[in-house]
Amino acid sequence: MGESMPINSAALTGLDLLATAVVVVDDDQGVLHMNPAAENLFETSHTSAVGLTLPRLLGENDVLTASISYARTNNCSYTEHELEVSINGRLRLNLACTVSPVDLGAGITGGTLLEFRQIDQQLRVEREARLLEQSQAHRELIRNLAHEIKNPLGGIRGAAQLLDRELERPALHEYTQVIIQESDRLQSLMDRLLTPHRLPLPGPVNIHEVLERVRSIMLAEFPGIVMRRDYDTSMPMLTGDREQLIQVVLNIVRNAAQAIEGADGVDKKTGGGEMRLKTRIARQVTLARRRYRHAVQIEIIDNGPGIPESMRERVFQPLISGREGGSGLGLTIAHNFVTQHHGAITFESVPGHTSFKLLLPVQDDQRETRDTKRQMPQA
Repeated sequence: MGESMPINSAALTGLDLLATAVVVVDDDQGVLHMNPAAENLFETSHTSAVGLTLPRLLGENDVLTASISYARTNNCSYTEHELEVSINGRLRLNLACTVSPVDLGAGITGGTLLEFRQIDQQLRVEREARLLEQSQAHRELIRNLAHEIKNPLGGIRGAAQLLDRELERPALHEYTQVIIQESDRLQSLMDRLLTPHRLPLPGPVNIHEVLERVRSIMLAEFPGIVMRRDYDTSMPMLTGDREQLIQVVLNIVRNAAQAIEGADGVDKKTGGGEMRLKTRIARQVTLARRRYRHAVQIEIIDNGPGIPESMRERVFQPLISGREGGSGLGLTIAHNFVTQHHGAITFESVPGHTSFKLLLPVQDDQRETRDTKRQMPQA
């Protein structure tokens, strides 16, 4: 048992410095304060949340209500280790929550401080580390394999060219041309396998210019797919390799467009598919086991058929493709480039809604540099 701890406006401001998500509510469970970590966790701004009740913010939750009641009744802190919440019926989170009575002063009674921690965060960190280790092993294997294949491949192509010159029957030239063309195709594949191994060439990058470049390419390639924008125009500049970041977004977007094109009832020219490019600032994120105050968050959302369940654990592995004729390298290259930028790439997919989320860290000195050059229209 213990007494409610006093909390004032200065203390509320101090909560903003915490890495864990904190929400302060009054006696009626009305939200009084939400720190940046909570904004990021619940994908809701402080301004939007203040004035809402917890059930409006996190959904009706008997376990959370009982935890608050117990902490208030016994005037003590109480931790619920397994709590599942749903934000607007779309974002489901598994959390641990510590509930503590607080004295808000100014005539406000029954104040409660709720501190949320994602219990799957450690699992996510471990999964990222495992993916990184696998990615490094795959890159080394592919690099060695590509080098081993390139040498005999050149010999095969050269021999086919010599044979083509010696053939007297024109009909036989078709066969040597097949050998030459397929050798060229394999040569191109080997080059693509080796390309991701160059290190990034860092420089200032406007992420919206990257997205607009990809958008213009896709509108030309897939005129029937609607490409919508949902940009936060206050995004800071990044330091990164512009060409690699274009390749990352292009690979994901093109992969999604090809999936939409191949879906039943969707035609490349007449339309039916839709994609959305979305940017936001993420706060208090951990990337590659390092904590950043801010990161650029890019979401690529499509209404295609989704990623088959059997492929979801292997989607970033090389030579894994759900499309006939696909090389299975696009998402592998995207993952490698994002990793080289100390970022993270994740996805959620159900039929009709697939979302790839990229997080790229912003250094503290970068956060002060606002991108005011372009104001992107909403569509």
